[in-house]
Amino acid sequence: MPDPIEVNYEPDGDDWQVTVSGRGKRLVSKAPGLIAARDRADQLVDKLAPEEKFRTVVHLLNGDALQFTTAYLTARLAKPTEPAPTPAPRKGSEDATRLRPPAS
Repeated sequence: MPDPIEVNYEPDGDDWQVTVSGRGKRLVSKAPGLIAARDRADQLVDKLAPEEKFRTVVHLLNGDALQFTTAYLTARLAKPTEPAPTPAPRKGSEDATRLRPPAS
């Protein structure tokens, strides 16, 4: 079984630098945001070992796989920054409520 391929992520301002190492090669790229960086890493791994159907890839942030996993899941599961729009009340719904006869 070949050695695992390592993917290192480094923040670079608003972007992320992605470095993929393995099989005697090293590929480097940048992406806007951690989710895009993770997608870019998959593309680089495909370039690095295109003939391998099954391969082990270790994703690292500051040399730590758990730190990467935590940051990636936080980014993936983050709620949108803008609140969802609230539906406007239907026209006439307020009037219809006031005009109903009392329940007997």
